[in-house]
Amino acid sequence: MGGAKIRLMLCGIPNVGKSTFINTFAGSARAKAADRPGVTRGKQWVGAERYDLLDMPGVLWKKFDSRQTASNLAFIGSIKDDILDIEELAMNLLDEVRRHYPEKVAERYKLEPAQLQLPPYELLEAIGRKRGMLVSGGEVNTERTAIMLVDEFRACKWGRISLEAPPVRAAAEEEPDDADE
Repeated sequence: MGGAKIRLMLCGIPNVGKSTFINTFAGSARAKAADRPGVTRGKQWVGAERYDLLDMPGVLWKKFDSRQTASNLAFIGSIKDDILDIEELAMNLLDEVRRHYPEKVAERYKLEPAQLQLPPYELLEAIGRKRGMLVSGGEVNTERTAIMLVDEFRACKWGRISLEAPPVRAAAEEEPDDADE
């Protein structure tokens, strides 16, 4: 159909930037966007030059195949924070990231090697103490610390971090045998 607009639909998990992409592509803020899941409530067509783009709410599968998948989605903000225990989320995030990127956590929060080995709750407290997040009596406000940790992770202030690695393939699958050719 000559001259007809090309129609595209953007779909994906919540809070990955579908509306932001549409606004950037269209050159103006036509789709409501924010840095939290659940902002796009319904379908909306946005016209941009030769294209009509369909913005729609994020979608998640009903049941996660693993706890790790659910945790990773919670870490990046694809699951609403108000249904999660933010302190538990922050402790799990710290535990996961320090397992694979201990230098990132140590550098960001100026931690000593011994502090990096603390149990998750004590590590959360140590970071809160370093950041001065104290309440009366000198106790650490762990909820405020947890919110800060999760927000900084989502804002990429910890540096470039991947929560998943590609699957490992057997060596035989990677290189074809020269004798077979």
